[in-house]
Amino acid sequence: MNDQTTDIWTSLSKRFAAAAEETSKLVVSHEGRGRFSASGLAWRPGIIVTAAHTIRHDAEIPVTLPDGRSATAAVAGIDRGTDIAVLRAGDVAAAPVRAAAPDSSRVGHLVVAVGRSPRAGTTASLGIVSAVSGAWRTWRGGRIESLIRLDVTPHPGLSGSAVVNADGTLAGMATTGLSRFGAIVIPAVTVERVMDDLLNRGRVPRPYLGVALHPVTLPAEARARHALASDDAMVVLGTEPAGPAARAGVTVGDIIVMLNGKPVADLEAMQSALEEIAPGGAANVALLRGGSRTDVEITVGERPARGERR
Repeated sequence: MNDQTTDIWTSLSKRFAAAAEETSKLVVSHEGRGRFSASGLAWRPGIIVTAAHTIRHDAEIPVTLPDGRSATAAVAGIDRGTDIAVLRAGDVAAAPVRAAAPDSSRVGHLVVAVGRSPRAGTTASLGIVSAVSGAWRTWRGGRIESLIRLDVTPHPGLSGSAVVNADGTLAGMATTGLSRFGAIVIPAVTVERVMDDLLNRGRVPRPYLGVALHPVTLPAEARARHALASDDAMVVLGTEPAGPAARAGVTVGDIIVMLNGKPVADLEAMQSALEEIAPGGAANVALLRGGSRTDVEITVGERPARGERR
């Protein structure tokens, strides 16, 4: 290895060490699942953000602060859909969070996951961003602004740790609770959005229509007659009794082709269009019934905590 290569590696090593040291000032350790510890981020004064799957009880949660002191935290809110939990701990003083710009992560970027162990102190795992894609819906129904996969060593306490870029900015929070294929980053913008909902409302409100749907392919003549953009649509298999769609007159057998002017060729398109409408807002649904087009206005409801209806 020549001197130039050595200088490059030394410089890179020092940069990540400095980033890890600075970030460690906002990283705590907590025991929200008994004797198994996880990491968390002191995002605001008195507020800790961590991975929801690391919280197994609502009792007082032991916390180890960045300076080594012990404290206790209480659950302020949990959103299993995005795997984000918010804790309140009055003794936590938060360092300023320098969040990375949205959509700044690139495949191949080097990152370091900075966590904390109650015994070992600051921990770090160097890796790369292995995949990046757009907004996605988790298998638990939550919306994440960007899917960022990590190739890092999944050491104990990785979930809830800070994922830091080479420039020291915070990409977001690491979790292993939303993917069967390793760790991902919950982007800082998602953390902020969900944290605000949990602190202000105690939950994340999600819109729903109260319908069970299945993809269907329309006959070519139906697409041509109604000037539709796609052959694919969603057929209503059932409606929630007294749910938003049922109250608006939607019935089994109706074929939904558009929601607020956007084609709904599959469940993902349907959900994406619906998420732009807050509970209590109006959704204009274009559907085919008996071969004729009908427009129905539905007052969007708030999805119950349990259940998977759209």
